[in-house]
Order: sequence, then structure tokens, then C-alpha cells
Amino acid sequence: MGLLSILKRLRSSPDKELRLLLLGLDNAGKTTILKILSSEDINHVTPTAGFNIKSVTSDGFKLNVWDIGGHKKIRPYWKNYFENTDVLIYVVDSADKKRLEETGLELYELLSDDKLHDVPLLVYANKQDLTDALTASELAEALGLPSIKNRAWQIQACTAKEGVGVKEGMEWVCKNAKRK
Repeated sequence: MGLLSILKRLRSSPDKELRLLLLGLDNAGKTTILKILSSEDINHVTPTAGFNIKSVTSDGFKLNVWDIGGHKKIRPYWKNYFENTDVLIYVVDSADKKRLEETGLELYELLSDDKLHDVPLLVYANKQDLTDALTASELAEALGLPSIKNRAWQIQACTAKEGVGVKEGMEWVCKNAKRK
């Protein structure tokens, strides 16, 4: 079952548009996830210098995904994209233990912004295929996700380059999107 069939099955109102904000540190796998969602070739993914926007439409349901670059110099501009976000998707490289604290700090800064108040959070624990990757539950604990009480949240193990776990995360997104 592809993403379009999932969206078709799970949508709760016709002609609804969802705005998804896809963030995370550089090299976490954001653009790969975006390309998987839009059924594009992932063999030539380059670092995002600004942002990518992809829309997937199915039978009156439109999913607008904003992939914003995660390089340190770009992160201060993330806040310019918060308005009207229905779901925040945060991608973490589960094997990059050296930047675990940095990614946690960035995530909690996002969650403290008023424009993202109550916006559901999906965390993709990416790169599960690497031997030194933290499991989704280990990553959830390391990031302190169980302490989040002011919004719906989910962590989803995935291997973006293989498309593993991406569909399951999107199923959660469709069920938990902040409806305006």
C-alpha cells in the first residue's frame, strides 16, 4: 500500500490540505524521506541549501511537505516556516551520537515556540540500518520525549533510503494532524 492509498483511506475531510514541516539537523535524512514520500529517485540526494516543497494529492487530499535545510547557518530561519503547520516532523540520525545533545536542544527550542504550540510531533528515528544506531525507544528516552505532555507525539523507527518505516509514520501523521 502506497502513501497515496494511505492518505485516501485515512483522510477525515475531503479537500483538506495539511502543511507538514520537515526539520532536523543536516544529514539526518529529511530530503530522502521527502523523496520517498513523493516517489522520487533517491540515488542523487544533495544537501538542502534552503528548502524543498513537495505536494502529494489524492482524491481531494493534499499533503504539502516543507523540507527546510538543517545546516547550522540555516536553522535560525526555521521559525519563518512555523505558521499554519499541522504536523511537525523531526528527523534524527539515530547513529549520530556525537550530535544527540545538539539535536535534542534544537527539538526543544522548536517545541517551545508559540507558533508550534499543540502541533503534533512525529520523530523519525532514521538510519536504523546502521549497526550503532539507537533504537527508537532509546532515542525517545535520550531526547526526553516521554516528558512531552502538551501535544500528541510519536517516534517511528525508519530507514529512509529503503523506505522502511516511512509509511507507518505517515499513517500516524494523518490520524493526528492538527485540524484547523
